[in-house]
Amino acid sequence: MYRKILITTDGSAVSSKTACAGVAFAEQMGAEVLALFVAPAYQYPIYVEIIPPSYPSEEEYRAAMQRAGQEHVQAIVEAAERRGLRCAALTVFAESAALKIVDVAASQQCDLIFMGSHGRSGWGQLLLGSVTNKVLSHSKIPVLVHRLIKEPQGGENAT
Repeated sequence: MYRKILITTDGSAVSSKTACAGVAFAEQMGAEVLALFVAPAYQYPIYVEIIPPSYPSEEEYRAAMQRAGQEHVQAIVEAAERRGLRCAALTVFAESAALKIVDVAASQQCDLIFMGSHGRSGWGQLLLGSVTNKVLSHSKIPVLVHRLIKEPQGGENAT
């Protein structure tokens, strides 16, 4: 059904667990995996006239984010390889992570975007915005949203 699945990560614990579920789903589908980390675009400090010496240059920032991106997607790549799946990884830069995810999925000819949701609801979702919601509203290909089930506090006997 799906031949190439884009699995996104932001490096968070929720994202890592989602990525593992995404790789397992890709194995069930016999699909190739594309692991994606979207780094924020470099921002010049606009509040000062001179860039402070401690502020990283654009090249330093990009190099650091490339390293961070490689670390974040590495778990996806290793999980896919352990399951015998073809996997590629990308780190890209964008001001809007959601629009970049949709763009990469289209340009890399993915059949599905597999991503997680932090599970915010109500005002938190409204005020903070949601990358997942933006992807859902802009994507022309299917998006599978994986939600972690929170364990009740106190173990199995919690009410």
